[in-house]
Amino acid sequence: MGNAGEGKTTRIVAAEPRISAFDIKAFITRNLRLQPAPIVPHIVLYTGHAGSRLSRLGGMDPDAPAPYWAYDWAGGTALARHITDHPEIVRGRRVLDLGAGSGIVAIAAAKSGATEVIAADTDANAVVAIDLNASANAVSITALHADLLLREPPAVDVILVGDLFYEESLAVRVLDFLTTCHDAGIEVLIGDPFRAPLPEEKLRLVAEYPAPDFGETAGTPGRRAGIFTLS
Repeated sequence: MGNAGEGKTTRIVAAEPRISAFDIKAFITRNLRLQPAPIVPHIVLYTGHAGSRLSRLGGMDPDAPAPYWAYDWAGGTALARHITDHPEIVRGRRVLDLGAGSGIVAIAAAKSGATEVIAADTDANAVVAIDLNASANAVSITALHADLLLREPPAVDVILVGDLFYEESLAVRVLDFLTTCHDAGIEVLIGDPFRAPLPEEKLRLVAEYPAPDFGETAGTPGRRAGIFTLS
């Protein structure tokens, strides 16, 4: 398993300028805990806890996205473990982590020898967290603030997707995009704990891992999370 080494940096590409009342990066480092991720302890992440005061990130904006990136999700955690166990999936290849959240899957890909890793998310705060998490793990990642579902297939070899099938309308959009990318010759891997919107009839299960999911308490053994390809 490769490591990008010391001195690596992450390049953030913003879709548009973001105005904030305070420094998001300073808030994350001050209020979240940098700790090993479940089932992939060689990866450390800034993680939310009861005293994180994460509600402050939204300020007075009722439409501010929930800070999902600050917590462990079973699909992404399982996918990061799968990449760690099978580094040949990404080694020497260009990788996109779609809906990256904390960046755990992107970090696993970078540590496993991917030549280029892009981590994309529609939440600007998640993009800042990806930057911090990449630095903490000494890997190089391009963090992208954008909705790639509105775009053409990217110039990558592999797309990794953790936990994007949690809501029906989003699941439809994600599947359409991934199908288009697959038809264009891009390999697709999905991590998900068998949530209801997951289109299992269109997927092929290749592996399973026990992983704790969003909202579960510390020490939970973990639920069944699958790794899928498009069938």
